[in-house]
Amino acid sequence: MSDTPVITQMRVIPVAGHDSMLLNIGGAHNCYFTRVLVVLTDSLGHTGVGESPGSTTVLNYLQAAIPQVEGQELKRLNSLVTALYTAKTRDAFSEVSDTIHVPQVNPEKHYNAVAAIEAAMLDLLGQFLDLPVAELLGPGKQRDQVPVLGYLFYIADRTKTDMDYLPGSRGGHDWYHLRHQAAMDIDSVVRLAEAAQDLYGFKDFKLKGGVHRGEYEIETVKALAHRFPQARITVDPNACWSLEEAIALGNQIKHLVPYIEDPCGAEHGFSGRETLAEFRRATNIPVATNMIANDWRQLRHALEMNAIDIPLADPHFWTMKNAVAVAQLCDEWGLTMGCHSNNHFDVSLAMITHLGAAAPGERVTPFDTHWLWQDGQRLTREPFKIVDGNIRLPDKPGLGIELDMEQVEKSHQLYQRIPNKDRNDAVGMQYLIKDWRFNGKRPTLLR
Repeated sequence: MSDTPVITQMRVIPVAGHDSMLLNIGGAHNCYFTRVLVVLTDSLGHTGVGESPGSTTVLNYLQAAIPQVEGQELKRLNSLVTALYTAKTRDAFSEVSDTIHVPQVNPEKHYNAVAAIEAAMLDLLGQFLDLPVAELLGPGKQRDQVPVLGYLFYIADRTKTDMDYLPGSRGGHDWYHLRHQAAMDIDSVVRLAEAAQDLYGFKDFKLKGGVHRGEYEIETVKALAHRFPQARITVDPNACWSLEEAIALGNQIKHLVPYIEDPCGAEHGFSGRETLAEFRRATNIPVATNMIANDWRQLRHALEMNAIDIPLADPHFWTMKNAVAVAQLCDEWGLTMGCHSNNHFDVSLAMITHLGAAAPGERVTPFDTHWLWQDGQRLTREPFKIVDGNIRLPDKPGLGIELDMEQVEKSHQLYQRIPNKDRNDAVGMQYLIKDWRFNGKRPTLLR
């Protein structure tokens, strides 16, 4: 008989939620976003859950992995995750299932799928051992609460489309209305920050750039810093600035920002790691990234070249255990650890909280989270809360959450109804700029 429970069932549930018309280098967020839940049941009747980005590729990977996961003992977590994580060819997944077509492997999406399975297994193992997941990661729980930042966007005018964007609720806190309204100028973004700070107590903010010309976004950063003089403000243009432009713009705000995220990228035959290293040398501004150090090989080269200071180790890409390993490396090498975010539900909110709780040392920058844009669309009975710019870890085993299956079913039905399951931010932009196409070296509105 096994000394740990056995996984008796793996369910893969695609879900969808509502989003605002947030602008980024890829275009405008759709009125819907999609995610996938992995729900595991063990032989003791416990339920473990993980969440991942919601592409159909991830969905196919997860469905293909069901026969390999069901019947596994929880004590085999590491070996199972390693087997799934290293299965980088279609043939490896064909051994799992000959009935589900798995497209040519996209490593990023492949890892998204594995990360969700690992999170659900960690949730089950924590419940079995009566320990929070943070205690099962790396050095164990290091803190009871995790700082997060206010993630700010320029917002396009949804009324210029016929898409199903929500209008925003009135009668409650201003944030719940403002997050659905157009915010294309500096004053509007500052107003968003004021509302978000009032509701969530943020002490730090990040502006998603790559939308206006760089000079305008720098003026937005300056306005935020003036309005919130005690806050740490940063900007992420998603590498759309040239190296020359990034150095010039960075020097304007080097006294205001703790770091800049991906200010420049590959250009003129040079890799993104090379240009970021040049940017650091020219400005002495610390660099964060979620674009050029998303696996161990990339991270090694980025660190060898002194290209970055802050790896943003998203557990949905690295897996939770690997992301904590990145945090341990940062602690040992004098680097700073952070976390990247995409739109997500409250299962992911729990995942990043346990990651932050287990990250060792004091050099942990406030984590990114989109939860302020999705707050109110819960899939669990008691979502974690952001209070005074922090998320407190509950005194519960596992991830400390319980799915509300009625809410999950509603989100699943929404997923079934929406026509486009995969993210495509160009769709919304084409209402604003005819025939708009993505160009990673040009801000979104400059066409």
